[in-house]
Amino acid sequence: MTQQHTVRIWDLPTRIFHWTLAACVVALVVTAKVGGNAMEWHFRLGHMVLALLVFRAVWGLIGGRWSRFASFLYSPARLLRYVRGAAHAEDSIGHSPLGALSVFALLAVLAAQVATGLLSDDEIAFAGPLTRFVPNAVVGQATGYHKEIGQYLVLALVALHLLAIVFYVLVRKQRLVKPMLHGDKLLAAPAPASRDDLATRVVALVVLGLSFGLAWWVSTLAAAPGF
Repeated sequence: MTQQHTVRIWDLPTRIFHWTLAACVVALVVTAKVGGNAMEWHFRLGHMVLALLVFRAVWGLIGGRWSRFASFLYSPARLLRYVRGAAHAEDSIGHSPLGALSVFALLAVLAAQVATGLLSDDEIAFAGPLTRFVPNAVVGQATGYHKEIGQYLVLALVALHLLAIVFYVLVRKQRLVKPMLHGDKLLAAPAPASRDDLATRVVALVVLGLSFGLAWWVSTLAAAPGF
């Protein structure tokens, strides 16, 4: 039997971010469809996602080895080799080249959805905190994108993400869900582990607190006096 090595791939902050973001996206879709008073929660969840995205942007620079963007920022040639079946040994440790594309696309689309949400106005009861800083034409464009194109892009990418997980589990026999729960992966060869100790978790908590502080500040702009 081939010896397998247990390696910490996903640090705790990354795992908490992942599952919290997933729960928030589901709740955002539900509250948007329900409408009415549920829109209050839709706005709160939108600001929470803003905080999570800011946290992930920072954690992608200073987080655990395999959570850093540098670890899954692949060249087009590397991606092409992976698609053709000539994968590099490290391609299956953290995010694969295709998985990396999915991650970056989802983060970008969610960022656009949050940004347009902050600029949206339903002309009934709810308006984003940044609407008063831009012309009405921009508000209209942001609202249209947020309600139509952006919403469907998010749903499409989430569906694609779930289908990819099913494919990797059933066809390629790679466990993707369990490592994102407990952090460790069983690998055929040794690999550097992500740092995941008390010190890094404290740093993550500070970054998360600052991220939520920024999101809260943005939420107060709607009531702030004009500049």
